[in-house]
Amino acid sequence: MQRIIVFLGPSLERATAETILPAEYRPPAKRGDLLWAVQDGAEVIGLIDGVFHQESAVAHREILTAIKKGVRVVGASSMGALRAAEMDTLGMTGIGGVYQMYKSGDLVSDDEVALVFDPESGISLSEALVNIRFTLQEAERQEIITPKDHATLLAAAQAVFYPQRTYGRIVSEAGAAIDQETRERFLAWVKLHAVDQKRKDAVAALEHIKRLTSGTV
Repeated sequence: MQRIIVFLGPSLERATAETILPAEYRPPAKRGDLLWAVQDGAEVIGLIDGVFHQESAVAHREILTAIKKGVRVVGASSMGALRAAEMDTLGMTGIGGVYQMYKSGDLVSDDEVALVFDPESGISLSEALVNIRFTLQEAERQEIITPKDHATLLAAAQAVFYPQRTYGRIVSEAGAAIDQETRERFLAWVKLHAVDQKRKDAVAALEHIKRLTSGTV
């Protein structure tokens, strides 16, 4: 059986991940962790979550080193999506909507996927901007907000520092530009219908690795 090491954090709860793909799950990757995984005998590495600002991020060189040693590296959702968009021409595989947005240039900054989370529970304490984008698109599609409201709320989200991004804070930041009825309707809707694209992509990446290691890809 191939040795699979997956770096996973707030994008997907570990209990769910383990039901999708039996693997060795490690915390969000920081610089040097992929080299350690290679030294530990990884044949497939799933890079989903990684650190951004609190420690040095995963380096391009270590991903390239893993690829050159024959390790298959799959990226999605968060740091994995960002690095895959930068390195898919060198052998890294990118999966999911967030990866596609980075690849197309619709997303550029790592701020789009950054958030803060409880290091013990792994629960997100803020909202990733990319998830907010998908949520606002869906809210407009369902006519919860207007196109103008969409643009206002997105601008408000971009203006808030990433550790403080919550839907309540975003609506507050938008202020009087959004009428009270719309604010209340949107906040009630988002409690049940917020889009978690990072989670969807993490699931897709694990399913891809499962197919990859079973010989069906």
